[in-house]
Amino acid sequence: MDIKTLFTYNYGQERMKDIEAFGYNVNVTKEQGLIYSKDVEDVEVLICYNPFETLAIEKMKKLKWIQLSSVGIDQLPLEYVKNSSIIVTNNRGGYSIPMGEWIILKTLELFKNSKGLYQNQFSRKWKIDTSIMELCGKTIGFIGTGTIALEAAKRFQGFDVTLLGVNTNGRDVQYFNKCYNMQEIDEMLKLCDVVVVTVPYTKATYHLINDDRFSKMKNGAYFINVARGSIVDEVSLIENLKDGKLLGAALDVYEEEPLTQHNPLWDLDNVILTSHNSWISEMRNQRRFNLIYENMKKYVQGEKLVNVVDIKKGY
Repeated sequence: MDIKTLFTYNYGQERMKDIEAFGYNVNVTKEQGLIYSKDVEDVEVLICYNPFETLAIEKMKKLKWIQLSSVGIDQLPLEYVKNSSIIVTNNRGGYSIPMGEWIILKTLELFKNSKGLYQNQFSRKWKIDTSIMELCGKTIGFIGTGTIALEAAKRFQGFDVTLLGVNTNGRDVQYFNKCYNMQEIDEMLKLCDVVVVTVPYTKATYHLINDDRFSKMKNGAYFINVARGSIVDEVSLIENLKDGKLLGAALDVYEEEPLTQHNPLWDLDNVILTSHNSWISEMRNQRRFNLIYENMKKYVQGEKLVNVVDIKKGY
């Protein structure tokens, strides 16, 4: 067996040897600027994040499987993949623990006005903030109840909060007090003190959160987004933050990344911004490689792969 495989990230010599032991012919190259050439024409398995801006995979006639290191799939040439026989798997669940922790952290920071208190510290200003609130008794609503939401909901246990969720069919999910189907999203939004976006990005979720949806939220609600920036109408988000409809927001993703210097979000005192950083932890490469290893083992054994993506549905 000699399955030609291309990695666009080097997981280390020992780990690559473990992959080769399955019968893979492993090649490693940098993802940036990768183009189609004779070196890649026989590749059957592609392990990558996003070489697709320069790499024309439609020319790779032997390509059978793409393993993404990301949860999202919007970087793929979706129309081509949809009409091909290429299997796509993603890293669903691989970043859920650090992202769940990030959601807890930012929720508490919003309620405790950490940003304002840190600004006082940097200014050497001694000032008690009497606007600080407690999380106990509040309602947290998640738009999307996948692995990220699940890990966050697990960590909200013990805070004495009510956890609501929205998913495609309103199915029950562990740790959630109640789940609604997507058609009932407005019913959930009006109940929430905090709204957290964790739903995958698809054509159907583009600007899912818009001015109409913001109008359905409680006055003074907090808003958190760790999914994709394009799920939220950013112009409307900014207006609702400026006029006080939203008390504050914590954002890790944006409609345009990197966030441009002239974006008004930088100047809003009631917003916490991070640079698409919520998925980072010291365990990220280990978890990512563990998934790759298991899937590559299954592939050579003819078993069903983990995290196969339904391209037509977008997740």
